[in-house]
Amino acid sequence: MHVAARTSRFQESMIREMTRLAMKHDAINLSQGFPDFNPPEEVIEAAVKAIRDGVNQYTVTWGYPPLRKALAEKYTRQLGWEVDPDIHVAVVCGVTEAITATLLALLDPGEEIIIIEPAHENFRPAAVLAEAVPVSVPLEKPDYRIDPARIERAITPKTRAILFNTPHNPTGRVFDAEEVQGIIDLVLRHDLVLITDEIYDQILYDGRVHVSPGSYEAVRDRTVTCGGMGKTYAMTGWRLGHIIAPEPLINAIRPIHDYMTICAPTPLQAAAVAALALPPSFYTKHLADYHERRDVMMDVLYTLGFQAVRPEGAYYTLADYTSIDAPQSDWPADRFAHWLTTEIRVAAVAGTNFYTVPGYGDGSVRFAFPKRIETLREAHARLSRMLDQ
Repeated sequence: MHVAARTSRFQESMIREMTRLAMKHDAINLSQGFPDFNPPEEVIEAAVKAIRDGVNQYTVTWGYPPLRKALAEKYTRQLGWEVDPDIHVAVVCGVTEAITATLLALLDPGEEIIIIEPAHENFRPAAVLAEAVPVSVPLEKPDYRIDPARIERAITPKTRAILFNTPHNPTGRVFDAEEVQGIIDLVLRHDLVLITDEIYDQILYDGRVHVSPGSYEAVRDRTVTCGGMGKTYAMTGWRLGHIIAPEPLINAIRPIHDYMTICAPTPLQAAAVAALALPPSFYTKHLADYHERRDVMMDVLYTLGFQAVRPEGAYYTLADYTSIDAPQSDWPADRFAHWLTTEIRVAAVAGTNFYTVPGYGDGSVRFAFPKRIETLREAHARLSRMLDQ
């Protein structure tokens, strides 16, 4: 039977495949980036109350009004311009839909979008679904710094947009002001749209503060800011994302979302209002807990001989395994990740999964550490068996 040619250009998620493999082999899942602990209790109770109170039907397609109001208040502070809940906000089903809907709305077939690699695996398929051309520009390890000159060499007259993720998955980078300015200069010089993935905007380390690229006045009218609730509030399965954009751009995106998913789950949107109303003490503890998780994860990796840069934000690290004292240290990344999951019973994702540029990502795996400390300790015990092979 005939199927669309676009389906041959990507496959099902390898990250989710590693989760399935982890379940099959009873492995600790450090592959997919979801917590093994619950959302805040008051948010869970808000969801239960919404369901019991009858908040169970379709809401306004671009978002439950109280949630849009709360998001508008958050992003007015974060972006530095007056975000109108009725004009500039769309609530969608996760950042994956946010990016896909944005690319479908803003890119015509044959137009190009710059994707900075390593990149989350959904970026390229989103471009393919829009019949656009994803153009990959790799970052160089171990620093993974933005090189504006390298990006500029990839820009052509067909380039329409740059997709930019900070804090960054999978490297843990928080791109500094010089790097962000370099991206903004390119956007302005080449008349591009800037699409940002800022899902980890509340997970930063060592005193760093997230600055949204869309807060730069020069690009306010050409930036689409994508964010979500899942990572900060440990509710990845709730699939709550959002898009903030100036009126001409959001007006193109909203109908795409409407016909893709109609609306995100209404009772969970109602509960998300409670999440955004959590007091400052929640964020203080949230950051302290993530500092501890990061430190435990990195100590585990360093002890075992992995080489990895300490994350500045998000909850991932790309770890080079080629120096560990095990026979498997010279295996390709996909084989190594499979062996870790099935034999050592700790799941990770091959670094090559985050690149399309040949020669990048091999010799590395990504570990996700949004886990309880006891989970990370058990992962250490299991990973230590690598040295006994």
